[in-house]
Amino acid sequence: MEKDRSGGRKKVTQVSELYCLESDITVKALPDPHILHDDRVLQSLLTIEDRFLPQCSYFQRVQKDIQPYMRRIVAGWMHEVCELERCCEDVFPLSINYLDRFLAVMPTRKSFLQLLAAVCMFLASKLKDSRPLSAEKLCMYTDNSITLQDLLNWELVVLGKLKWNMASVIPNDFIEHIIRRLPLPKDNVVTIRKHTLTFIALCATDDRLAMNPPSMIASGSMGAAVCGLKLEQVDPSLSQEGLTDLLAKITNTEVDCLRACQEQIERVLASSLQQGQQHRQENGISAGNKAMEQQDQSSTPTDVRDVNL
Repeated sequence: MEKDRSGGRKKVTQVSELYCLESDITVKALPDPHILHDDRVLQSLLTIEDRFLPQCSYFQRVQKDIQPYMRRIVAGWMHEVCELERCCEDVFPLSINYLDRFLAVMPTRKSFLQLLAAVCMFLASKLKDSRPLSAEKLCMYTDNSITLQDLLNWELVVLGKLKWNMASVIPNDFIEHIIRRLPLPKDNVVTIRKHTLTFIALCATDDRLAMNPPSMIASGSMGAAVCGLKLEQVDPSLSQEGLTDLLAKITNTEVDCLRACQEQIERVLASSLQQGQQHRQENGISAGNKAMEQQDQSSTPTDVRDVNL
């Protein structure tokens, strides 16, 4: 409050002093250096990560109606939804972890696959995001092929089948621990982190990598990111062979296994780029048609609808 000329009081006009900042920008807490530099934290993650892997290769042992290509389609849809809603980068890999773990223990009809995927994103966003995905929006993204009640009912089913063990260890949990232990140029850390997250998301869409431990996915993705930037010119220890040895030592992984994982990640990337290029070439359309196509896909891609049939 402040006095006016008549000696009375008037309300402060500077609303900003009492304004509670609200915006679409999510403010994240800074990483705690005490946690990142404590080897016990990393060792704890490495010790418990296997608990959150799928129990088996479920396409051969559990699922009869769902095929690998269906999982890739629905994973692509999940990633698209997470991108459109600007979810925290942990939401997508965590939701894929829930999806794989559920499919490893529960036979599921393909007509329920998109519903399951929506529930997994719903749960992951509640755990990781400051602004979780709304149930209504998720139903909209399925082109209203599921109802709100379906989503809420299946939420309890998924929680029960996963025994409420939802705080899964995912590859993202290892990124900062690995970065802090590698001799990376400071100017490249942000770019390396961004590329690593992209590789991790790409790995999540490929069922052939689902059984690999999160630490191996994180290490392989980091290796692919660093090698792609050709940082061996800055530090010889960052050559492909030297980097693989460093990463294997940090995550207590066998060098040969890590090298094979990294090569598989690079093949997945090459295949994804090739498919994307072919898709653009085969679907060259005018600006008007493209706008219509985007409008049609704003709710759910056509190929996901086909899986539901």
